[in-house]
Amino acid sequence: MLLVQELVCNYQKDAKGIQKDSPFSWSLVSDKRSVLQIAYRIQVSLSSDFSHLLFDTQRKESEESVAVSLSGFVFEDATRYHVRVMVWDNKGEQSPWSAPITIETAYGKNTWDALYITADVHEGDKDTSDARLLRKEFFLDEKLVSAKAYVTSLGLYEFFVNGKRVGEDLFTPGWTSYNKRLLYQSYDLIGFLSEGLNCIASIVGNGWYKGVIGFELQKNAYGQKNAFLCQLELETASGKKITLGSDLSWKWHEGPIVFSELYDGETYDARLELPGWNEPDFDESDWKGVEVVEHDYATLCPQQGVPVQVIEEIAAKTLITTPKGEIVIDFGQNLTGWVKFFVQGKAGKKVVLRHAEVLDAEGNFYTENLRSAKQTVTYVLKGEKEGETYHPHFSFQGFRYISLDAYPGEVDLHNFTAQVIHSKMEKTGTFSCSNPLINQLQHNIRWGLKGNFLDVPTDCPQRDERLGWTGDAQMFVSTACYLKNTHAFFTKWLRDLEADQRDDGAVSNVVPNVIRDQGMIDGVMGSSFGSSAWGDAATIVPWTLYRYYGDLEVLREQYSSMERWVGFIQREATEGVIWEKSFSFGDWVALDAKPGSYFGATPTGLVSTAFYALSSQILAKSASLLGKDEDAQNYTKLYERVKKAFNKRFMGKDNRPVSRTQTSCILPLVFDLLEPEQVGPTVDLLCELLDENDGHLRTGFVGTPYICKALSDNGKLTQAYDLLLKQDYPSWLYQVTQGATTIWEHWDGLKPDGTMWSPDMNSFNHYAYGAVGEWLYTVVAGIQIDEEAPGFKHTIIRPRIGGGLSFAEASHLSPYGKIKSRWEVQGKKVSLEVSIPANTTATVMLDGAQDVHSSEKVAMTVVDGKPSFEIGSGEYSFTYVLPMLKNT
Repeated sequence: MLLVQELVCNYQKDAKGIQKDSPFSWSLVSDKRSVLQIAYRIQVSLSSDFSHLLFDTQRKESEESVAVSLSGFVFEDATRYHVRVMVWDNKGEQSPWSAPITIETAYGKNTWDALYITADVHEGDKDTSDARLLRKEFFLDEKLVSAKAYVTSLGLYEFFVNGKRVGEDLFTPGWTSYNKRLLYQSYDLIGFLSEGLNCIASIVGNGWYKGVIGFELQKNAYGQKNAFLCQLELETASGKKITLGSDLSWKWHEGPIVFSELYDGETYDARLELPGWNEPDFDESDWKGVEVVEHDYATLCPQQGVPVQVIEEIAAKTLITTPKGEIVIDFGQNLTGWVKFFVQGKAGKKVVLRHAEVLDAEGNFYTENLRSAKQTVTYVLKGEKEGETYHPHFSFQGFRYISLDAYPGEVDLHNFTAQVIHSKMEKTGTFSCSNPLINQLQHNIRWGLKGNFLDVPTDCPQRDERLGWTGDAQMFVSTACYLKNTHAFFTKWLRDLEADQRDDGAVSNVVPNVIRDQGMIDGVMGSSFGSSAWGDAATIVPWTLYRYYGDLEVLREQYSSMERWVGFIQREATEGVIWEKSFSFGDWVALDAKPGSYFGATPTGLVSTAFYALSSQILAKSASLLGKDEDAQNYTKLYERVKKAFNKRFMGKDNRPVSRTQTSCILPLVFDLLEPEQVGPTVDLLCELLDENDGHLRTGFVGTPYICKALSDNGKLTQAYDLLLKQDYPSWLYQVTQGATTIWEHWDGLKPDGTMWSPDMNSFNHYAYGAVGEWLYTVVAGIQIDEEAPGFKHTIIRPRIGGGLSFAEASHLSPYGKIKSRWEVQGKKVSLEVSIPANTTATVMLDGAQDVHSSEKVAMTVVDGKPSFEIGSGEYSFTYVLPMLKNT
């Protein structure tokens, strides 16, 4: 049996906005072992039954099943295609045709006739925060066979046709560098439009475009007027083609959303609703005319990233009356989204909800860490006898608790539901083990991703910030790739990183960039561009996507950005090699910082030069893969020069880092910056520094993601496990023991006595320290990438048993299919079960193993003293003895 399990385009199941070079991938299922594809055949058709065939590769001899391009076929703009694939394997089997997928290509940039229209027609409208209604009626005298809408806005929009909301996506068109990249969405309107009179309509709010955003709480960051753009392409049964677009014939009116801002929440006055406003034959005699806004059509890009939607719902758990008398509902999980509620009462009565992540030491509602963000939702009732249901439209909140500052009638928990909102990414990773605290940590890491991957990778979802910090993103990207299919999410974000990149190559600290000036930080003049480790997202993120998804195209697309970033560093660095004079966050909020400072004790020059070397090395590898041989040679030499200079500047004659900090040891170990004779002394120093702190870490944003890896890769697995398993402050599990359901910004955001870290920077949903999740997958469960065969074409299974765990298991849904690893310990005996997907191979490495047996009688070799097995696809079992384990 041989089947094509899943066919995708651009690594997505629901592929819209496809452009000419979009690749296809598929995974295989077989009941045989060691199955490899030897050939494939792809067909493209205009009809779902493939009667209108446009392209057929015929049988093509190839093992490729990931990122396969259709050379020889050109996709037309704004067209729906059906695609299917069949394959042949090395066992003599041929698959049936796969289930076909439907893809839609992008709308041509030169085909926009619609106008950007606005309801912001007065000078004072630049200061408003309401959402406005727009509508247009038109007549159709024939039945339609095709109806497509291409829609976007300057601001956020909801789109309606004949009274029905179109699509489930939220916060459209998303957040981009609007003046350089504005995404549009495509919708199929068959089933919405009909013969006769029709109405298309929209609500448009401020969002990121015109609303309050950034440290300076600035409005109008991208423009002073919201606008709406809509173009319909229709075809009738007789073959007539009709184009309709937003223009000056549209009308606008104020609506019931009288206030909506991302930070402060939303106010909705249901008494101001206009029943039927988005339906045909509505009296619009008191509606006003729109105006035209100029915006460059060349900025328009199809949405290829994943949409933002309500992904799940959480019921209210507990009703609390605080010592202050506040009525509080606990949902039991810190999350990002909004509350959907039901209420009955007289017209004019209000529901007022405030949102918070935690309660204070006395058990009262705590909002100081929100800074100026109000996170308040107000609903004014219209007095419906049957009751009213509401949730916000253009504002999201970060919360676990809500305070009911006003609510008519008795509070019933069944009337309140938290709707979890984030980008719609497929779940690809699972992990569990025998330690419930680690399982909760894994839960917290996953929910940190959910809470902050809302169209851009934000630092936090609750306070007056919520920005796409580049440092946080690059530190967490590997963990994110294990947990979810983040390919489209990060690819979209990288395009904005490049769009906001300065002419000299400097990368902004947040993407999209809305920070004008970083200002003074602890007496140091900051910069909104060019910090090491933060700007290195330009190289680390695309390289990580290549490794996890086997996507060479992301390196090709981002190569110029990567090269410009390294060029910026080279010009800033002393003699082109030591980078220490520019502003850098360094090992941000490390525990070895001076009192009152956010800057860790590790010299920023060490941090900057280490990341300079890493980015140079990544760029050299990328150039080689892309066939840029001269570049590859030049950047390899640059990496070697920086490495040599690093050793001269930051390593002592005793072969240890001159700076006695944990991060000073971690970075050169993990980034391969040391000579062989320096590795041992540096590892020894790291262990000494851990011992000096009773086995606890003192690292910040830069050192923490790598500390367990630095230990386990260098013979200190026990110390790495000990570090992971610490339960007292500072540690990952300390947060768990304090009841955390997400990852915190600070190790002691909530202290044992219930008091808080300083409210000026104390998020309880901040995913960066969750980067340890990668170590759980790669070391504890042992599922590792082979960089020579990216995308898990070849997987290394190398579980490292320890930590007193009796079992651990993980799975990862790679582009080729699901990989599984599960081990269990009984005494000194270990049993390991492995599953490898078809069209891939794996190497199983068993550190310290003796008396090894394989149920499949796979041939064993010894590599670097480790029993090793080369296996093909299928399921395998191994048993062995680990003498280093204690009998249990």
